[in-house]
Amino acid sequence: MLGGGGDPRERRPMREHEVVERTGNGPVTVDSLAADLTRLGVRPGMVLLVHSSLSSLGWVCGGAVAVILALEQVLGASGTLVMPAHSGDLSDPAKWENPPVPKAWWETIRATMPAFDRYLTPTRGVGVIAETFRKQRDVLRSDHPQMSFASWGAGAQEITAGHELDLGCGEGSPLARVYDLGGWVLLLGVGHSNNTSLHLAEYRSSFAGRRLEQQGAPVRIEGQREWVWYSEVRLDDSDFERIGEEFRKATGLVRRGRVAGADGLLMPQRDLVDFAAIWMDGHRSPGGL
Repeated sequence: MLGGGGDPRERRPMREHEVVERTGNGPVTVDSLAADLTRLGVRPGMVLLVHSSLSSLGWVCGGAVAVILALEQVLGASGTLVMPAHSGDLSDPAKWENPPVPKAWWETIRATMPAFDRYLTPTRGVGVIAETFRKQRDVLRSDHPQMSFASWGAGAQEITAGHELDLGCGEGSPLARVYDLGGWVLLLGVGHSNNTSLHLAEYRSSFAGRRLEQQGAPVRIEGQREWVWYSEVRLDDSDFERIGEEFRKATGLVRRGRVAGADGLLMPQRDLVDFAAIWMDGHRSPGGL
């Protein structure tokens, strides 16, 4: 895998017959998902940032499409749905590790890799629900070659517009716009290691050892493909599970419930980010990043 697309040690994806076998009470449907989401606390008008795993839900009639329709049904016309649309393989080959490529290839890759295209470039490492969502009609995608987000609904334009190239999960990102709008985070069958809002806390924290690094990606500028260099915080999700658990215990603000076969965790993003930034200030060591 290239460009942060995954860990080769991860378990293999479940085969469909295995998913069927572990879905004991009949197929999961749009209506049953909507009912479970409502019980968890998802409400019309919310700004909701979702990280998800389709296989964790059990056998869903309609697959990723059904999950998206259920989320949109519960949020309603006044709500806003947001998902990551990251494309980490559009990155500097010098930083690739899973696997690396020969150094002799680097300049060729930088010179020829197709530029980011918000319509064409696929996601990587964010799951089939997010990949399906970013292709839906009326979904907008922010214009960042690696850290883009997709959004549907009342606040989609505000959330996706003006995504700055430098510091892609920082103040000029959709994560910060979700924060400004008082949004919520839903983890659907995944843990806090997938919770990108904690990266916003990394940008806002001043912990010792925090540092910038140079990143690169192919983009289009005035219609011409160019390889550009930009600044990025060196990100680290190794303590995200601990932060999420300590946030739950300290605040009581995490709502937990079953959504089909998966654990669902619903929390206010602003409280989470504020807590995490302070936690990082006090707990990350100078050598932590």
